Amino acid sequence: MRDITSDLFDAVLFDNDGTLLDSREAVVRSWLAWAADHGVPPETLIGFHGVPSSGIVASVAPHLDPVAATADIDRRELEDTEGVVPLPGAAEAVAAVGWRGAIVTSASRALLTARLEAAGFMAPQVMVTADDINHGKPDPEPYLIAAEKLGVDPTRCLVVEDAPAGLRSGRAAGAATVAVLSTSTRAELEPLADLVVEDLSQLSFALSDDGVRVSRL
Repeated sequence: MRDITSDLFDAVLFDNDGTLLDSREAVVRSWLAWAADHGVPPETLIGFHGVPSSGIVASVAPHLDPVAATADIDRRELEDTEGVVPLPGAAEAVAAVGWRGAIVTSASRALLTARLEAAGFMAPQVMVTADDINHGKPDPEPYLIAAEKLGVDPTRCLVVEDAPAGLRSGRAAGAATVAVLSTSTRAELEPLADLVVEDLSQLSFALSDDGVRVSRL
């Protein structure tokens, strides 16, 4: 494990749902309604947090048309943003890293935008969504694309995540990893993270001309 408090990072790459925003209630409502309408047992949806909708559909409902089924769940999620709010310390963290920050999410750009607006959250300029990738988390592609957009080496980035799939994606890209305990257990996250915190209010991000330093509060 790396001591991230001694490193200087070129960029900090944040997951969105469960890391910056609490969208759990809206997500659960949308997916349970979708499952009920398509005869998908709700228990099969467990364990997919951080995975793109298309990947979940392919795993739990291979009998459905993948394009139509994914479009259906995406529509439901877009229509339900009730209760989406920033998680503690999230807005401050993104603001602190400035242009050296990015959001990397498994959601579509439309859904990301809708949830950020619902939460009154100011987004960074660089955002990588499901629309930008061929392979979703845990593949490293999303974080490699984010690093490329920022013009930095992915091995000099810090990935902030809440789900095992996202942490595996960050690790595979060569980045250091921080996990927040919002949707997964410490036991699930610790093997994949250099540091585990309750939420981003426990960290301080300091931007300089040379990069970003992270310290614990």
